[in-house]
Amino acid sequence: MSTAPEIVVYSASLVFPVVSPRIEDGAVAVQHGRILHVGDRRWVLDALAARGAEHREEHWDGVLAPGLVNAHTHLQYTRMAEVAERNYTGFDHWGDAFDAVYERGGHDWAAAAADGARQSLAAGVTAAADVVTDRAALGALHDAGMHGIAYWEVYGKSNDDWDAAAREEVRQQIREIPTPPGAGVSPHAPYSLEVQPLLELPDIVREEGLRLHIHLAEAHMEREFDGIDGYVGAGPGGHGKWPELGADSFRALRSHGIGVSSTQFVDHLGVLGPDCHIAHGVYVSAEDRALLRARGTSVALCPRSNEVIGLDMPPVAAYLREGNLIAVGTDSLSSSPSLDLLADVAALSRVARAQGYREDDLHQRLFTAATLGGAAALGLHVGKHRIGQLGVGAMADLAFFEAASHHPDAALAELVEDGAGRVRRTIVEGVERFRA
Repeated sequence: MSTAPEIVVYSASLVFPVVSPRIEDGAVAVQHGRILHVGDRRWVLDALAARGAEHREEHWDGVLAPGLVNAHTHLQYTRMAEVAERNYTGFDHWGDAFDAVYERGGHDWAAAAADGARQSLAAGVTAAADVVTDRAALGALHDAGMHGIAYWEVYGKSNDDWDAAAREEVRQQIREIPTPPGAGVSPHAPYSLEVQPLLELPDIVREEGLRLHIHLAEAHMEREFDGIDGYVGAGPGGHGKWPELGADSFRALRSHGIGVSSTQFVDHLGVLGPDCHIAHGVYVSAEDRALLRARGTSVALCPRSNEVIGLDMPPVAAYLREGNLIAVGTDSLSSSPSLDLLADVAALSRVARAQGYREDDLHQRLFTAATLGGAAALGLHVGKHRIGQLGVGAMADLAFFEAASHHPDAALAELVEDGAGRVRRTIVEGVERFRA
């Protein structure tokens, strides 16, 4: 005789559903890997009793929240932390140091990516946008039982390289990504790919109904120039006419003295859209940010990585004021001190205040960015497999945090401003994956 799957009630002093008000003395009932009820603890228990549903309860004297979503990382570089042990003066400087370690050889990419997944789970991350360059690392999210999307990265393709064989190689690589979770493609960046691959990769991905993810506005050279250093930027003589040049690449436009931003460049090629999210978004003008909003494209902000590489901080306050869709990423350990996403949330909080953001919604918006915002960036915020939230029918991805205060506002401020290292338990789809 078959029996119904066990119901577990996870109660906590504070429950942060993200998609509904924070709850004191709350509870989340889980059955078969999905959320059955969310609400006041007494109400959840009464609802189960009313239907005669057997259950067991586990209580946490702290904060229960959705699992965090790391919207940009490269788990395969987890064992390249030596690169991030010093600071750099810019992307090229950091890139030279990265290449030296990468090309040294002898890397066990599968083991490194598995290490990264374990470190992520220990930081309360239950889903990630994992950008993969080497085949051996493709299964990290799958093997760890995590959610998210593994993005196959396409790098360094010129127009001449981009032939039928190259296109078929990408299609084949997509088919080899272990699922679940999801699969996608990451055209690396506008400065590392010429026009034809940037034009056609989005079509390949969209034919398959998958996701896109691109490094954008990360390097100094990607910002819009307007009358600076001889470049022509916005206006009737600038980027409005640049498509007529038929340049082979973004770098070629720079050689022609055209100062159009990389964001405007990839938008012209049809890369942006609600099925695409970008990483970094540091060098963006008001026009660029408006383009991202118009296309429904989220940006994964990675402030600690930017600091190590020697880049500027992203315009966090402007993104918040203007209503851009934002998420949070750690990047990899080759450019960041850890895979603890809340350390980046804390950095974003400091940056936003330093940039003049004074609204009292900062804590809620940044915590949302690290949960529901990350899910939205990956297209996983709605539907049967939705994550980044505590709501009925959503995946039971849970993170348990220590907090000194039992007051909702004070506890939220603790997690946002100083949340790194506070995770004590992580559950993915109802299965415990980490316990301190």
